[in-house]
Amino acid sequence: MTIRVDFSLISSWIAPKSRVLDLGCGQGTLLTRLESKKSCRIQGVEMDTAYLLDAVKAGVPVIHMNIDKELDLFEDSSYDVVILSRTLQAVHHPATVLRHMLRIAPIGVVSMPNFAYWRNRVRLAWGRAPVSKDLPYAWHDSPNVHFGSTLDLEDLFAEMDLSIDKCVPLSASGRVSKMPFATRNWSSGAVLYQVSNHNQDS
Repeated sequence: MTIRVDFSLISSWIAPKSRVLDLGCGQGTLLTRLESKKSCRIQGVEMDTAYLLDAVKAGVPVIHMNIDKELDLFEDSSYDVVILSRTLQAVHHPATVLRHMLRIAPIGVVSMPNFAYWRNRVRLAWGRAPVSKDLPYAWHDSPNVHFGSTLDLEDLFAEMDLSIDKCVPLSASGRVSKMPFATRNWSSGAVLYQVSNHNQDS
């Protein structure tokens, strides 16, 4: 089975035997890889019942939980890494979720579709809501509740005093972008970040 490029990148960032929590884990593909390749202790969280059942069938420990409302059930520093892969745009309170992530673990891995990608801008200019590989839903059937850009997300990290330790722009095909880094806000379909809390040791 072909694994998403961003999943391979995330896996390369995570140390062996880490305790990993994946918020919005989908079918558990990334967690399965981390368990088999890196002997990580894994836990998934998923709201979509169909995805949750698929994850359970794959042997992934997964909890049905509302990420917006129930993350306080996890204890401080109970994991080494928390992953939020293409899920932040679907929660109602992104800043609260990010704050919980970096309470639960010292490292957060975050990716989000980039609404400001140039093809999305063109579609908007023609009077239509964007539909793409990163934003595959029709406007009336989308789980997404926020449509931010790469720069919007980086602004939020700065407002929350979070450090961007790694940043990899991804092309519309999901591969590492070959475009200049400075163009990421219009040339990238999504961007993958590793973040930490400036104040975690204070």
